[in-house]
Amino acid sequence: MSQDIRQPSADPQNAQKNAAQPCPQRVPLRRRIGRKVQAIPLSTKLVTCIIVLLTIGTIGISFSIRTLVSNYLLQKTDNQLVNQAQMIFNSMDSLDSTTSEDGRSLVNTYYVEVRDSEYRRTGAGSVPMLREGVVSEPSLPSDGSIDGVTLGEPFTTQAVVHVTTSRMPDHSIMQAAQSPWRVVALPWSEKSKTGEVKNSGVVFIGLSLSDQIDTANTLTRFCAMVGIAVVLIGVILGTIVVQSTLAPLKRIEKTAAKIAAGDLSQRVPDLPENTEVGSLSMSLNAMLTRIEESFHAQEETTEKMKRFVSDASHELRTPLAAIHGYAELYKMQRDMPGALERADESIAHIEASSARMTVLVEDLLSLARLDEGRGIDITQQVKLTSVVKDAADDLHALDPNRGITCGQVVLQPGQDMNNPARLTFQPGQMPDITLTGDASRLRQVVTNIVGNIHRYTPADSSVEVSMGVLPASISPESLSRMPSNEQSLRHLVEAIEVGQSMQVGMNYAIVRFSDHGPGVPAEARSKIFERFYTADPSRARQKGGTGLGMAIAQSVVKAHHGFICASGSEGTGLTLTVVLPVAPVEPRPLTQASDERKGDKWGRRSKKQ
Repeated sequence: MSQDIRQPSADPQNAQKNAAQPCPQRVPLRRRIGRKVQAIPLSTKLVTCIIVLLTIGTIGISFSIRTLVSNYLLQKTDNQLVNQAQMIFNSMDSLDSTTSEDGRSLVNTYYVEVRDSEYRRTGAGSVPMLREGVVSEPSLPSDGSIDGVTLGEPFTTQAVVHVTTSRMPDHSIMQAAQSPWRVVALPWSEKSKTGEVKNSGVVFIGLSLSDQIDTANTLTRFCAMVGIAVVLIGVILGTIVVQSTLAPLKRIEKTAAKIAAGDLSQRVPDLPENTEVGSLSMSLNAMLTRIEESFHAQEETTEKMKRFVSDASHELRTPLAAIHGYAELYKMQRDMPGALERADESIAHIEASSARMTVLVEDLLSLARLDEGRGIDITQQVKLTSVVKDAADDLHALDPNRGITCGQVVLQPGQDMNNPARLTFQPGQMPDITLTGDASRLRQVVTNIVGNIHRYTPADSSVEVSMGVLPASISPESLSRMPSNEQSLRHLVEAIEVGQSMQVGMNYAIVRFSDHGPGVPAEARSKIFERFYTADPSRARQKGGTGLGMAIAQSVVKAHHGFICASGSEGTGLTLTVVLPVAPVEPRPLTQASDERKGDKWGRRSKKQ
C-alpha cells in the first residue's frame, strides 16, 4: 500500500502579511566601513596615517638593512672559505697539534673533513670545540657519498651539536652551537717527488655562521629600538603639528557657530594666504563680508520698502480723503440755497486733489519702471547743452526776478590738506556737450532740479548753472555704485585730478546747479534723494511737491551709469552736481607728451632762475 507524502501548503493570510512587511535593506559592508571612517575626526586620521607610515617605513628600512648586512657577511664568509681553503688544507699538520685526542680543535674555528677519492672519511681533519664541552659540526653527506654537493660552490647546512660533558651548557653557547654552517667542498690531490698523483679526494672546509647571525640579530634589535623611538617621536611631533595646524579650523568652526547664532560681524582670524587654511580664511572672510553687506542691503531695502509703502499710503490717503470729504459735503449741501456755487468749489477741490494724486501715481509708476530697468532708452544722441539751457530759460520764465548766470565747471587745484581740490564755477559760455542717453529722461532730471529751486528758494536769489567735460580715473560702473553724498564727491574730485594729470580714464559731463537760498543741513543732504523726503514737510503740499522728484532724478542718472549728489554752495544754498559719462579719454601722442614734459622742465628751470 503506497502512501502519498506531500509538503504542507503555506497559509495565504500569513503569506500576505509577510509580503506586506518591508524587508530591511542591508547596507553593504564597504559603505558601513566608509561611514565609520568618515565619522573619525580629521586629526585622528592624520595622526593614524603618520603612525602607519612611520611604522611601515621603519620596518622596511630595518628589514632592508638586515638583508643587506646578512648578504654581505655571507658573501664575505664565502670569500674567506674559498680564498683560505688552500692555506687551511696545507696547514693541517699545525691544526693537528692543537687538537685533542678525538680530533677536536681547541683554538681553530674552521671545520675540516678530508675524504678520499671514493668519498670515504680518512679521519684527518679538525672539529672546533666551544666552551663547556659543546661541539658543533656541519651536517654533511654520508660516508662514501657527496650527493647534492657541487665542488667549489659554498652551501649552507644545519649543525649537529654534541655535548661532551654532563654539565648543562649555557643557553647562549647552545644557541651559537646550533647556528648553521657555511661549507665548501674542494678537490685535493697529493703528488710524489716524481710528479705522480699518490692520493686524491675531497676536502670539506666550513665556518659557523653564529657570528654573522649574532651581528644581524644585534643590528635588528638596534634598528627596532631606533624605529620605536622614531615612531614615538614622530607621533608626538605629528600630534603637535596636526593640532597646531588644525587649530585655525577650530577657530573657524567657533566663528561659524557665532555667525549661525546671528552675529554677522564675526570674522575668521587672518592667516598667511600661501597656506590652505589661510586661503580658506581669506575666502570665508570675503564671503562673510559679502553676506553681511547683502544682509544689511536687504534690511535697508526692506526698511525702505516699508517706509515707501507707508509714505505712499499716507500721500495717497490725503487726496483720497479730500475727494471723499468734498463729495460728502456736496451731498449734504446740494438741497440748501447757494448749492451751485458751493458745488463748483467742491468740484474744484476734488479736481485739485485728483490732479495731485495723478502726479503722485505717475511718479510712482516712473520709479517702478526705472527700478525694473524699463521706460528708458540710453541709445539716443542727446545735446546736453540744449537741455540745460532750456531748463535755465524755464527757471527764468518762472522767476523773472531771479539772477541766473551760466558758465563752465573747472577744477581748482588744491593747495594743501586744508584746501583740497574742488569743482568751481567760472562765468562764461557753456561748452557744447553731446552724449549717448535718453533725452526725455535727462530733461526730466534737469526739470526736477529746476522745479526744486523754484519751489524751495526765494524768487530773487541768484543761481549759477555750469557745465564742463573733465577726465576722471574711475569707471562708470564704479561711479554709479557710489552713494550720493559729499564724501563720494571728494573721491570723484581726486579721480579727476589723476585723470587730468595722467590723461587716463573716462571723460565725464558735469552739470552743476548752485542756488543761494536757505539750503539744506549737511546731515540731511544725502536724504533728499530718498523717496517722499521733503526738507520742509509742513509746506510740501503747499509747494506742490511729492518728494519723489530727486528720487526719480537719481534713478535716471544711475541708469546712465552716472552720479548725482548734493553739497553746500559758497555762502548759503545748495549745489546739485550731475555727472554723466561721455567717452573714454584718448591717449596723447608720445611726441606731445614728451614736449609737455620738456616744457614743464624748462618752465621749472626758468622759475628757479
